[in-house]
Amino acid sequence: MQARMENPAVSTPGAMQALYALHGAAAKTGLDARTTELVNLRASQINGCSVCVDMHAKALRRAGESDERLFAVGAWRDAPWFSDAERVALELAEVLTRLADRPDPVSDELWARAGEHYDEAELAGLLLAIANINVWNRLNAATRQVAGAIAV
Repeated sequence: MQARMENPAVSTPGAMQALYALHGAAAKTGLDARTTELVNLRASQINGCSVCVDMHAKALRRAGESDERLFAVGAWRDAPWFSDAERVALELAEVLTRLADRPDPVSDELWARAGEHYDEAELAGLLLAIANINVWNRLNAATRQVAGAIAV
């Protein structure tokens, strides 16, 4: 496999720094880093971004995640290994990644459940993290970046 072109975040001056800055801002909100990685993995699975699926699965493994949880991220609704807070984060990742799938992607009910588990700063971090991974996924998918080509 070969990429169509260099990732635009790499080749466009300032783009990589902007995406890293967004990631850093999200990380400073108090949102748990493991939750962020779970969300990154789930959105990347949905978007078919092999680079990010590989990268975030490895990051979760390095953070001590069990095989059961890693293998079940795509089936989190039916797996017993996720907390209620993680389930809300994964659901938000899914609906925000698939905005066009329903007329009201983030229902009042989902928003209320998110508010039960995350304060406003953490919720802001979660939304920023989901937006950021979707940018990466779209850049990688469009340019057919190759999983494993960059050591993580």
